[in-house]
Amino acid sequence: MRGLLRKLGFAVYGGDELFLATLACGALAFGFARALHPLAALATLPPYAIVLWFFRDPDRSVPGEAGLLVSPADGTVTDVVELDEPSFLGGRALRVGIFLSPLNVHVNRMPCEGFVGHLQYRVGEFLPAYNPKAPERNESQEVGLVSLEAERLLVKQITGVLARRIVCEARIGDRFTRGQRYGMIKFGSRTELYVPAGSGYEAAVQVGQKVVGGETVLMRRTRAPVPASAAEPASPEVAAQA
Repeated sequence: MRGLLRKLGFAVYGGDELFLATLACGALAFGFARALHPLAALATLPPYAIVLWFFRDPDRSVPGEAGLLVSPADGTVTDVVELDEPSFLGGRALRVGIFLSPLNVHVNRMPCEGFVGHLQYRVGEFLPAYNPKAPERNESQEVGLVSLEAERLLVKQITGVLARRIVCEARIGDRFTRGQRYGMIKFGSRTELYVPAGSGYEAAVQVGQKVVGGETVLMRRTRAPVPASAAEPASPEVAAQA
């Protein structure tokens, strides 16, 4: 089933929804045609098309240049800020936030190659994803990556007022390539990328800019990282936090 969805250009994480939508719209179309008029069956096409559009998952051309972090999601950049990130990075961090409208592709992709060293799911509210308080208060899933250069970064999936389900197939110790799919947030959401403030990366995007997951360069290394005097070497075996 997943292989068929991939060949057809749909997200493998949307199999259940696509199956149910096909059954429901097919049954309604049959009922309308029998009870009203054969052309009445066409009324089921718009809602079915909306479901198909939401779960689309096109291939992307991932840049191969070194020192780049690609966008983990499609959408619009809402903020580029420096703040504290104690969960996995343990200090000041540069964050780029991306708002995903229901019209965007909602599949999430890894910003770089590396190992999963941290997973943390947080129960929360369902504020609109564009709400400034959503990153702290909404339901979310964190994925901490340890790059091949032993650098840490964090990707955060956040629900919105419509998004009520986060799919994350990453597991501790899994290795991902840059731009590889790892999950999805269903029906409107927010995705964030965090890097340590002294990592040498700078935002390559501006607030209001449209980005494409797996393709758009979100951050670019412009200088050598600043050594953290008390930092422990990063490891893929970092324990998952429940």
